[in-house]
Amino acid sequence: MTERRGDHLWRPYTQMKLAAPPLEAVATLGSRITLADGRELIDGIASWWTAVHGYNHPHIREAVGNQLGQMPHVMFGGLTHAPAERLATRLAALLPGELNHVFFTDSGSVAVEVALKMAVQFWLNRGVQGRTRVLAFRGGYHGDTMGAMSACDPVEGMHHRFGAYLPAQVFCELPRMPEQEAALDKALTTHRRELAAVIVEPLVQGAGGMLMHPPETLATVARLCRRHGLPLIADEIFTGFGRTGMMFACEQAGIVPDILCLSKALTGGTMALAATVATTEIFTAFWSDDPAHALMHGPTFMANPLACAAANASLDLFETEPRLAQANAIEKRLTKGLEPLRGAAGVVDVRVLGAIGAVQLGGMPNLAALKSRFVEHGVWVRPFGDVVYLTPALTISDSDLDRLTDVVRLVIGKGMA
Repeated sequence: MTERRGDHLWRPYTQMKLAAPPLEAVATLGSRITLADGRELIDGIASWWTAVHGYNHPHIREAVGNQLGQMPHVMFGGLTHAPAERLATRLAALLPGELNHVFFTDSGSVAVEVALKMAVQFWLNRGVQGRTRVLAFRGGYHGDTMGAMSACDPVEGMHHRFGAYLPAQVFCELPRMPEQEAALDKALTTHRRELAAVIVEPLVQGAGGMLMHPPETLATVARLCRRHGLPLIADEIFTGFGRTGMMFACEQAGIVPDILCLSKALTGGTMALAATVATTEIFTAFWSDDPAHALMHGPTFMANPLACAAANASLDLFETEPRLAQANAIEKRLTKGLEPLRGAAGVVDVRVLGAIGAVQLGGMPNLAALKSRFVEHGVWVRPFGDVVYLTPALTISDSDLDRLTDVVRLVIGKGMA
């Protein structure tokens, strides 16, 4: 093996033997990434959908700096601190219904793991045995840890090769059509004594291909969960914090899940933090004189004060700056910029919702070549599978957003070979 810089790093989703050397980033600001060679790229994906306020927002930077000088971290077992207390209170106030009980973790995958554990133990604490599976939807993605992987699409998803190693869950199509609703109702009836919960990505199945469904579909899922007495887990790790045009995607369907998962944009893309938020009904099943009824989970860096300070500062910005209006303005501009690709050679579909734009191609492109072409044109866009997508910062300028859509049209128009 030829030695080169970075040989000691094992990179995500990468065949290390074949991959070209990664680009070195040295600075970020707003919607721009500066590379070591001096080039500047317009970031079209906000660092995996996290940097909703753009990079280096001064309010978040100041809050983290102040917290760093006071208390970077302290264990959360047996101790508490003001940043976590304040953040939990604010999230409970923002979220719909009785989503009042916040369990902090440090990544989206772990937030899903905790949600699955909550759902299974919810039944055990009530004296009900055998409910150890979840119903998930084809096309879905919920994370890279074992429980989360088991709820991802079992055939087309990136984790399908682990099928024999993962817990066997129940899968259905999202109920977009009456026959799919009937099939979901039947599956819930057939497996009612095995199921602990249903898990769904509200409105957009993100890493599964930016697959979108209307609020009515989400409302149908919630209604069937109520009919069958099953908790609903809403995975809003991607969709939360304005990405779909409202603060939380569930609001567009007027539903209140029993458990809701948050991460990614929670800290404004500053550092790792996640939350699993449960309703009072779910929490009450753990409120007991029996120590065995406690939720046995506790990440070492749970409720990290630095991350909580960043998240509180991010919420400040949602209160004081027009993020949701910006998301809706981005939706109009993405539609204008990407819609000309509809019907173009090699394009199957164009989808836009809030600050999410996706162009689905008719075949699997040469992803390495495609990514290189975007960089050559001064933009940072990372397609996956057959989807070229844009999820920019909500603060992106009109000119930068127009440049992104211009380049997407240019590159796709020249072919993806």
